Amino acid sequence: MTSAEPAQKPRDIVYYALAALVGFIGGGVGAGFHWATVKAGEWPLLLREHFQGPALYAALSVGAALMVALAVFLVRRFAPEAAGSGVQEIEGALEGLREVRWKRVLPVKFVGGVLALGSGLVAGREGPTIHMGASIAKAISNAAGLSTRDSRGLLAAGAAAGLAAAFNAPLAAILFVIEETRRQFPYGLRTYSAVIICSAASAIVAQVIGGTEPDMQMDVAAVPLHFLPAFIGLGGVLGVVGIAFNAALVFSLDAARGLALKVSPYVLPVVVGAAVGPLLVLRPEATFGGEMLAVSLPGMGLPALTLAGIVLIRFAMTMASYSTGIPGGIFAPILALATAVGVLFATLLGSLFPLPPQMLAACGIAAMGGLFSATVRAPLVGMVLVAELTGAYDLLLPTILTCVTANLVAEGLGGKPIYEVLLDRTLRLAGMPRPPEPEQDVIGGWDERERRPQ
Repeated sequence: MTSAEPAQKPRDIVYYALAALVGFIGGGVGAGFHWATVKAGEWPLLLREHFQGPALYAALSVGAALMVALAVFLVRRFAPEAAGSGVQEIEGALEGLREVRWKRVLPVKFVGGVLALGSGLVAGREGPTIHMGASIAKAISNAAGLSTRDSRGLLAAGAAAGLAAAFNAPLAAILFVIEETRRQFPYGLRTYSAVIICSAASAIVAQVIGGTEPDMQMDVAAVPLHFLPAFIGLGGVLGVVGIAFNAALVFSLDAARGLALKVSPYVLPVVVGAAVGPLLVLRPEATFGGEMLAVSLPGMGLPALTLAGIVLIRFAMTMASYSTGIPGGIFAPILALATAVGVLFATLLGSLFPLPPQMLAACGIAAMGGLFSATVRAPLVGMVLVAELTGAYDLLLPTILTCVTANLVAEGLGGKPIYEVLLDRTLRLAGMPRPPEPEQDVIGGWDERERRPQ
């Protein structure tokens, strides 16, 4: 027994109580973060009351650029690990390769995230809430003096609490830990139960504050069974898009780092922010996370060329926004981009064959799970997340087909999970490449001893 380990682990009931505490706090912080980002995103309305024409566009450019630059400053000055999503940081911590410095991550992720997301950048709130949820778990683990195994289990539970709060999707949050961190999570009845308790507690708080309705409610009737092959085709397309998305994201990060080293780390954030500002008025579909765009896009009746333009601009703006180094996730941008791809796919298909009226929305919803599966490589999470987000449980079978096909195509093309790629990149830049995989199983894996003491 090392001096770093406590003499004995707390009783199960105490551990579960700590998990519930993490969930309640994480749910409150997540709900507060959601409210703050929504309020922060209303600043363009204030400018429109005082400026018009070119003066308005100039004011929007300056305002967005300042918000983005300030968010990047906070990250670079106080918590470099708070840049981006944070999911890869949690996975690294579960492997013992990264440290969750909660005292600096929590404030920087919250304030920097509000500034970045409020500016209009194409980023999601789920990355910050996942990182903040894990940071809350780390704080409580330290205070309780938990062992390495219990601490990592609670860390994963905190991450699940953050996702549950972000999307009001507790089941998807639980599955995210099981599927996405399957190589790192210290499986056991105790830690597994803590994840469930923590996610449920977070969802309770989030629903008390924000309501019980799905975050992206979309009422769509079931699709006739003879149209199911179309979703296999959609999955194949999304598998390719997912590979391109991951490759472009890493390329953008590397290019941004090169520019920062040669010129200044603030050049790209200021340029991207200045470009986003006018788009808030001129092309609002190219800004923010895109949740509302995903809900409304299937009913707009847009032509294929316009939809293709939305796909391209959302793709480009996601890469530009994430590469600035602000605290922000990619879940929401992936969902909005996927919806645009799905609606475009259905529109093109409708030019060849007559389709039922609900087909555009059905393809848009199924595409959310498909692109998530192709990029994150967690198809089960993709299926459940889409169902909980939209409430479209009648489309579960088309979504399953889309997710599985997209995942298999991405695997066949040699794609890797985006968070694994991002973690490898983080470790490489830190000068500590990931050790060979056999050395990683010290903590992870189901611990049957928890049920059958030796």
